[in-house]
Amino acid sequence: MWPMIVKEFRQLRRDRRTLAMMIVMPLILLTVFGYAARFDVDEIPTAVVGEQADALVEQLPPSIDVVSIDTVGSREDAQEVLRRGEAAVAIYAGPDPVVYVDGSELFMAQALLRRAPTLPAPVEVMFNPDLSTAVVMVPALIGLIMAFIGTIITSLGVVRERADGTLEQLSVMPLKPRDVIIGKIAPYFLVATVDIVLITVAGLLVFDVPFRGSVPLFALLSLLFLLVVLGLGVLISTLSRTQGEAIQLAFMVMLPQILLSGMIFPLSSMAAGVRWIGHLLPLTYFVTGSRGILVRGSPVDALLVPLGVLALMAVIILGGAIFRFHRDVAPAGAAEVVELAVEGASA
Repeated sequence: MWPMIVKEFRQLRRDRRTLAMMIVMPLILLTVFGYAARFDVDEIPTAVVGEQADALVEQLPPSIDVVSIDTVGSREDAQEVLRRGEAAVAIYAGPDPVVYVDGSELFMAQALLRRAPTLPAPVEVMFNPDLSTAVVMVPALIGLIMAFIGTIITSLGVVRERADGTLEQLSVMPLKPRDVIIGKIAPYFLVATVDIVLITVAGLLVFDVPFRGSVPLFALLSLLFLLVVLGLGVLISTLSRTQGEAIQLAFMVMLPQILLSGMIFPLSSMAAGVRWIGHLLPLTYFVTGSRGILVRGSPVDALLVPLGVLALMAVIILGGAIFRFHRDVAPAGAAEVVELAVEGASA
């Protein structure tokens, strides 16, 4: 038994990736998620609209973070600010003043309602008047499910070819690295497209989630997100030597997206040192975009940031996957061609 224990320790010492996951990763996760796992909202981004906006701002409590002031806007302008996602609260400071609250920002809405007695006007919750958790979570869960399926399944693609011994055959075929990557992604992309339609329709029907926005706009957002997560899976596959390593890396990528994307914990409540990580995650932008389209009915010009960032991520991640495949696989394939040619000449 003792020789077996010694052998396992030696093997574990050589497997630095597993050793780092067992020792370093728990400390990193505890630190990062300890600062992220908060429901408290200290500052609420607020827009003040109406001819009495300047006077009203001076009466607001310190927790109200005024991000814009419009002294000529109307009641409809205040509502449009929320529809576009430019603030979580819009106060109309005119005749019959009212405080409009974005119900899709669940925790901010709840935080504001707790402070309602200190506000200078009655409160009206828009888009999600019942403050239903399902209305807020289902658009985010659609992205999480697709990220999980896309990243985990495609992360095994190149690794499976390497395990089956067919990777070298791909490298010597008259195919460019981008052709191989596209060929790997295309079947999963088609299946994932069907999946996203099914889970979106199921979420709308089962949980009574509204769909107030544009269907083509949601389709564009979803397709860009699928390209990112599928490309991420292929990139992980090129970085891994075994299926076990691929699954480990995929879970390491997925866990921050669950907790740091704003799906569960609001980004505004996270510490500044952790919040920036959320802005590097593709799920963050899908959550923002899907809630905007489904719940608020946001127009396309209000969603240029999530759409643009996802498009940029798709280009960078797919480019990285192509580069890794070309660097690690193509040289090996070329060497094999040379070896076969030498053998043929000598024969």
